[in-house]
Amino acid sequence: MKKTFRTILAAVVALAGTVTAKADEGMWLPSLISQRIADMQEKGFRLDADDIYNINQASLKDAVVLFGRGCTGELVSGEGLLLTNHHCGYSQIQQHSSVEHDYLRDGFWAMSRDEELPNKGLSVSFLDRMEDVTSVILNGYDPNMTEEERVALVKKNSSALIEETTKAGNGLRATVEALYYGNQYFLFVYREYNDVRLVGAPPSSIGKFGGDTDNWMWPRHTGDFSMFRIYADKDNNPAPYSKDNVPYKPKKFFRISTAGVQEGDFTFIYGFPGSTKEYMHSEGVRYIEELGDPHKIALRTLRLDIMNRHQGQSQKVRIQYSSKNANVSNAWKKWQGEVKGIRKMKTVATKQEYEKAFASWAKGTEYEGLIEKIAALYEELEPYAFATDYYSETVRTIELANFAMSMARLFVIKDDVMSFDKTRAAELAESFYKDWYQPIDQESFAAVMTQYEKNVPEEFKPAYYKAQMEKYGNAQAWADDMFGTSLFTDKAKVSELTAEDKDQVFADPAFVFFNEFLKWYSADVQPQTTRLNRELDLAYRDYMRGQMDFAEATDGPAGREAFYPDANLTLRVAYGHIKGYSPADGVYYTPSSTIKGIMEKDNPDIFDYNIPQRLRDIYAQKDYGRWADASGEVPVCFIATNHTTGGNSGSPVINADGDLIGLNFDRVWEGTMSDIVFDPEICRNIALDVRYVLFTIEKIGGAEYLFNEMVFAE
Repeated sequence: MKKTFRTILAAVVALAGTVTAKADEGMWLPSLISQRIADMQEKGFRLDADDIYNINQASLKDAVVLFGRGCTGELVSGEGLLLTNHHCGYSQIQQHSSVEHDYLRDGFWAMSRDEELPNKGLSVSFLDRMEDVTSVILNGYDPNMTEEERVALVKKNSSALIEETTKAGNGLRATVEALYYGNQYFLFVYREYNDVRLVGAPPSSIGKFGGDTDNWMWPRHTGDFSMFRIYADKDNNPAPYSKDNVPYKPKKFFRISTAGVQEGDFTFIYGFPGSTKEYMHSEGVRYIEELGDPHKIALRTLRLDIMNRHQGQSQKVRIQYSSKNANVSNAWKKWQGEVKGIRKMKTVATKQEYEKAFASWAKGTEYEGLIEKIAALYEELEPYAFATDYYSETVRTIELANFAMSMARLFVIKDDVMSFDKTRAAELAESFYKDWYQPIDQESFAAVMTQYEKNVPEEFKPAYYKAQMEKYGNAQAWADDMFGTSLFTDKAKVSELTAEDKDQVFADPAFVFFNEFLKWYSADVQPQTTRLNRELDLAYRDYMRGQMDFAEATDGPAGREAFYPDANLTLRVAYGHIKGYSPADGVYYTPSSTIKGIMEKDNPDIFDYNIPQRLRDIYAQKDYGRWADASGEVPVCFIATNHTTGGNSGSPVINADGDLIGLNFDRVWEGTMSDIVFDPEICRNIALDVRYVLFTIEKIGGAEYLFNEMVFAE
């Protein structure tokens, strides 16, 4: 008998809440945490579900924020003091930096509220509540509707619900998110604060210690933290930046534990994981392993080599490209670990075996033929996905071309009169030229477009591209001409632009480059990827229900042991315990690192390992104060089995009593495939020990006055 949508949805919720997870795998919805609390308590947690999530009284959720649009932060005082990662606050630190005031190199510490630095465009969001709104969003749905009609209905109902939810204003923001590929919908209501000021940051030689070499690696010795303060109006409400604003008074903030951590201790992460694809078909994984990741890695390697060479030759360029370099290198190295992990786990083969069993079970059910349908869609999508990856990692990375397009969009016709927003143009120009270095951009153009010629099939090369290559012969000559003739390489010329210069701007080679590729992509590639991804989403909606039915029918072993929704930058709970791991035969990593490891890596000749002299002096004198552990060293980082991903950067790592013990900032390289498949033996999150944060504030920053507003667990 065919199940109704509501029956299947009930099964989704029940399975997601009650089936025991595989080891410490899972990213769970806080509003449903009561369905996981018994397992958490069995593993050592000493609080209850209401302590984690409660909309009627203060709970731990009220001490956690979405920092910007891609990280997590946590409140550590009743005065709005906030901790997040150094790399999460990196762009703000970089924006305040100059050759004269190099806060990236030297660090920054506000010694009073008046010295805290405001940050344009930075916001933090507190989750007020989340609720299942599936019945509201699908109100009016008819099974006979086409997918386009269903999408339109969901969009219409979502917009109406969001408008109703946020009509009171006062910083309210809401989103409706699809879970389980659209089998369920949740409303997330936030309160957003926009006056967020930089309080402190260690030198990059601490906050980014090890740089790209150590990124995603264990053992780790990176002091990856920065400090901000949230400000509000006199009534504690969100308000634009004003000198009259006062520190925000949170409903809840974290006590800080200085007792230390031991292997086996319970850990719990509360944060905003960005994106996972745990239920992906084998063909999707195969594309990532064999084509997507390897080509993106190769293209980014070229760009990073160029950046690193120029940054090593100039302090000014190093500052200009520090944030850009970090953004490029982060995914670059993650993809390398992801491919390695997928291959080591034989993920494609394992999924193929599962899909074979699913297909056999599905015969005679509504899911018959579904596995084959998804495989066929991936086969059709693959060349378009490859073209998209190359477009994104080549054309879209040329800074000059992006800037030219941004300026061109400032020409607007209104009432048959051409206008040009000179104020906005000046703002864009100031931002662009401050952090742009032509040799890097020009060399990168030649490098990536050479690879475009080599690797993109002829049928996916635009006519414009072919004409340019015929004209110039190679990408280097093309780059030399574009960067030699574009007006956008000259700040003075850009500052003189007026509405009368539209034709000149639209004929500029940098604009034409971006615009011609954009037109081609929009006409020839994007419609196909949109269509095919929509068909895949529809198939995955059925496949998600099918996997749950399969698990239920086979009592678990043939299916997954737990069904948590994929991450989508909404607040989640992940729990586990502190534990080392063995990445290879004969190798075992203990779960903690100390300051001793920093000194073993210290190298004044390498920027990323050249620690402050102050830290060397402290180590030589063993002047650790209260921050030494039982071994006599200062703890730096630890690893645990919590299931995390991008977006969890800055998330609070919490102990069994709900106290802060660290800040999540990374995963081990061998386990970065956890976005696709979780291996409890190898997947580890990396956290900064809060004791090293406190040590750095006091001993390096001299800002121990901040401790006066914190609360320490007894």
